[in-house]
Amino acid sequence: MITLKSAREIEGMRKSGELLANTHIGLRDIIKPGISSMEIENFANDYIVSHGGRPSEKGFEGYKYATCVCVNDEVAHGIPRKNLILKSGDVLKVDMTVNLNGYESDSCWTYAVGDLSAEDQKLMDVTHKALYLGIDQAVVGNRLGDIGYAIQHYVEDENHMGDVRDLIGHGIQPTMHEAPNVPHYGEPGQGLRLREGMTITIEPMVNLGTWEIKDKFVKADGWEYFVSADGTDSAQYEHTIAITKDGPKILTSQDPEYDAKYLL
Repeated sequence: MITLKSAREIEGMRKSGELLANTHIGLRDIIKPGISSMEIENFANDYIVSHGGRPSEKGFEGYKYATCVCVNDEVAHGIPRKNLILKSGDVLKVDMTVNLNGYESDSCWTYAVGDLSAEDQKLMDVTHKALYLGIDQAVVGNRLGDIGYAIQHYVEDENHMGDVRDLIGHGIQPTMHEAPNVPHYGEPGQGLRLREGMTITIEPMVNLGTWEIKDKFVKADGWEYFVSADGTDSAQYEHTIAITKDGPKILTSQDPEYDAKYLL
């Protein structure tokens, strides 16, 4: 069931999203070659909790952490690891979901560790732009296929990278994962029509090579995560969005100046 949110509920989600965004902003100061991905987890968990929030991923289907942390060819659902030490040139993804006073927000961001190759920098740039091309289509009266097509066309037809199909965006609030599914591929004019009050995530995952992924397991933990099928690097950017009569509104903005036209 899709619930349409009131202005009060969207404002609660915005405050949750602000806490999540500030956590990401804080990570910018600690992400550097030589730290472990567990240090990222510890910072994020402590920051969220100390500001009155709850990391929603903790305890979800047995998951133990506040973050998912992925490096290079790891696409999604990677766990923080003490023995995963970041090095210059790594493409790092940190995904978090926050509950603040009963309101959910979800955002993933990609970080350059040290100096990136030109190829990986382009991967990050393309993925970031693809997110905003999708957001631009998240208007009342459009359909989910309009979002997916804008992303897929830019990623694959214009930039010849792989637009991941198997992992998609979703509705959010009152729980972390709600209807509808929000694919990052599709045909314009197809799919569910967007209505005022819907809250969704848009979160394209882009591989330098194939769009296909495969699963792996962390043997010591038993947790499944996903990597690109051909071993190429992957990037992801995600915002939580409210569909309003005044256009799409980003609830997890890290950069008010850049996002000025998308803010409540």
